[in-house]
Amino acid sequence: MSGLPAAADDTLEPAVLLRLMRLASPSLPVGGFSYSEGLEAAVEHGLVGDEAATLAWLSDQLRHALVPSELAVVARAAEAWRRDDLDAIAALNDWQIVSREARELRQQSEQMGRSLAQWLRHLDPPEPRLADLEALTPAPSWPVAFALAGVATGAPVRAITLAFAAGWAEAMVQAALKAVPLGQSAGQRVLAGLGREIPAAVEAALGTEPAAMQAFTPMLAILASRHEVQYSRLFRS
Repeated sequence: MSGLPAAADDTLEPAVLLRLMRLASPSLPVGGFSYSEGLEAAVEHGLVGDEAATLAWLSDQLRHALVPSELAVVARAAEAWRRDDLDAIAALNDWQIVSREARELRQQSEQMGRSLAQWLRHLDPPEPRLADLEALTPAPSWPVAFALAGVATGAPVRAITLAFAAGWAEAMVQAALKAVPLGQSAGQRVLAGLGREIPAAVEAALGTEPAAMQAFTPMLAILASRHEVQYSRLFRS
């Protein structure tokens, strides 16, 4: 399968945009606030200690971890949900789960995926593909579940992928406020810096061929593993 095509017009209707914004919000009840994705361990080991280092760390994570992995999965899963291609969905979910490089990162993806599936139960009208999502084993992964929730809003694939990246940035900056720690103004500057990079990251993910998808971030994997035995922790990853 080639890279996903560019949409002619991604303009969103206000109602669709509002539904998508809700998915990207830190208030979405999926437990995202409880994870730092290795950032807390990076702080513990002296790799991140101020605003500049936080932005550099998260920018690297966006480019090297999210683009070829989670963002690419979201984009391809959204296309598959639209086609009702359950074989493709199952393959993407399997890839996402087995490619997590540490136990905490896998648990995060599974827990947030299950929680989003629970949240989808409350949609009105109900999401008709929810049973297919919940049937994924060992659990729906977070990117695959988010893709279905995004498709349910009526948004195009590019906008869904952008919302996923924006939600990740919000969650990571909130983690940085506590773990580094950063002040609110510094956090907003970091968020603005990530915002400047996210559109290009999304385009790169949309153009990622299936064979080029990867999860290879050794430093992040080592830190995530060390976090599992870290003496004092605020976050679950």
